Amino acid sequence: MKAYSLDLRQKVVDAYACGDISQRKLAKNFGVTLSFVQNLLKRHRELGTLSAKVRTEQTPTKLNPEQIEILGQLVAAQPDATLSELRERLYQKTEVLIGVATVNRMVRQKLHLNLKKKSSPHEKRH
Repeated sequence: MKAYSLDLRQKVVDAYACGDISQRKLAKNFGVTLSFVQNLLKRHRELGTLSAKVRTEQTPTKLNPEQIEILGQLVAAQPDATLSELRERLYQKTEVLIGVATVNRMVRQKLHLNLKKKSSPHEKRH
């Protein structure tokens, strides 16, 4: 998700500084969430900055290298398996339960595979 521009952030803070509008109305008028307005005003008050937070750490992957290897073996053993089936088989082998979207991400990003099914020439319509 892309951060809101500094210009928008400044307009929100300036409008609030006028003192005649609630945070809820600010959020509605600028088309942002109430929590964004609250967090922005708090950040401005406590740190004196309007800039977005910078992410300093990447969230670690859900699977360790050994588990990714097992997932690769499962895909190789049955390439036609659905993401749900891969998820269930991975759980049976590793006792690690991850979501279907995470299975998809791990297969694409870590194993560099595409799970898109290809239709056979007989299935194509003319």
